[in-house]
Amino acid sequence: MTRALPPTRHITSINDLSNKEIETIFEVAQGFLQNLADPNVPYRIGRSTDLAATCILASLFYEPSTRTRLSFESAMLRLGGANITSADPAVSSAAKGESLADTIRVISNYCDIVVIRHPRDGAARLAAEYSQIPVINGGDGSHEHPTQTLCDLFTLRTKNKSLRNMKIAISGDLKGSRTIHSFVYALARFGATIDPLPAPGMELPPHVDRRLREEFHSRMVSKTSGEADSGAIDALYVTADQPHQLALIPEPEKHEDIVRKKIDAVYVTRFQKERWAEKERPYPKIDAKFMRDEKYSEASVMHPLPRVNELDVALDKDRRAIYFQQAAYGVPVRMALISLLLHLHKNKSLHQFAGGFAKPEHPVYAQPIGTGLQCGNANCIVADPSERQYAANKLYVIDEPVQHRCKLRCLYCETDVEDAVADRFAVADLTRRTYSVGLDALSRTTGDRLKHVVIYPNEAAAERAGFAPREPGKKARAG
Repeated sequence: MTRALPPTRHITSINDLSNKEIETIFEVAQGFLQNLADPNVPYRIGRSTDLAATCILASLFYEPSTRTRLSFESAMLRLGGANITSADPAVSSAAKGESLADTIRVISNYCDIVVIRHPRDGAARLAAEYSQIPVINGGDGSHEHPTQTLCDLFTLRTKNKSLRNMKIAISGDLKGSRTIHSFVYALARFGATIDPLPAPGMELPPHVDRRLREEFHSRMVSKTSGEADSGAIDALYVTADQPHQLALIPEPEKHEDIVRKKIDAVYVTRFQKERWAEKERPYPKIDAKFMRDEKYSEASVMHPLPRVNELDVALDKDRRAIYFQQAAYGVPVRMALISLLLHLHKNKSLHQFAGGFAKPEHPVYAQPIGTGLQCGNANCIVADPSERQYAANKLYVIDEPVQHRCKLRCLYCETDVEDAVADRFAVADLTRRTYSVGLDALSRTTGDRLKHVVIYPNEAAAERAGFAPREPGKKARAG
């Protein structure tokens, strides 16, 4: 008798996983290391199991990859499974113009689980919508790289036992690095203090900074005073002690403790030149001189790799360098994730990875294709001409009662609409054929009522579509 499996689960963001689920992944990964490690290299998987003997992994890569693709394929082989791969879009049907939506619907008939890398932000989320098997995001544009973050957290955990109260410096291209975006969300969720060291002009994107502050309960605190700082330069993200509790500005004594606390790890990233028009820019280099600073005396040096010139090879012999160990952990961590998503463990307590995407915390507005407002991120998957007929513009409607405002966020790339532009949006009522200006009409709107509105970028666009201004004095409503 065939065992009935829970609904398909996808991992397209680190936030698709709860903290408890992340800890479960680590427990399973540690079990694989204990049972299958190379006896001479304890952080390397050296033997195999037959846990996934009847399963196939497809790696669908539209961008170059070494570690992510090979570690996923190694993980599946170590589990006793098999691999099929499309690692070069030039020799796949993508070169003929086939959409990602069609590709994923076809290949999900050939395998049991798929890992995808794509240059478009939000591509993994779109693929998951059209897949009947689990989809894992192996990196989508500059959006996220959740499995790299799992490897990073596991590495930190093996060195420090607990992630809470750690202080992590992140250096380099914080704007273009999808790895960093997943990483900082996870660090904040686990209670770490984040010390940004961006290259000039490469600070965290505004929507990532905003989420750290507003949703992950971090506050920017100056490194030299106890006051909150409005910018990300020379300031720390200090996370609340308890989940769902706003982080208060520390008392002077506590603030001094945070500032004086030594760095537990320096996380180095390369210049993401494929995401910038300028191919050469001033960029920090982490070398022996940098690491001689007393605050880094016990700091582990991490890097998701590949490195270019931002990390001195002389540090390879430094006792604090753990980036090659970090890369090795990609195999047991991805073995754990694959085995949990495919429900391969006999222990029923591990069969919690089910149910696709969690019910969204905020209502979702689905913009009719070809009508009204479009996601403003030019690299979002919904902006890809070959995907437009499959990817309606879906936007979270986020009600912020404390700020007395409402805002929109793309479901795919998770980019927020800028407030200055949002003030001029025209919210059109399909039943009354009228519109109101601004997003106030969407406040506390349910998903059902959102079906009766179309959002336009401005009043002129709404009027061209045949809507009239709402009469003065009438109460605005969304549907």
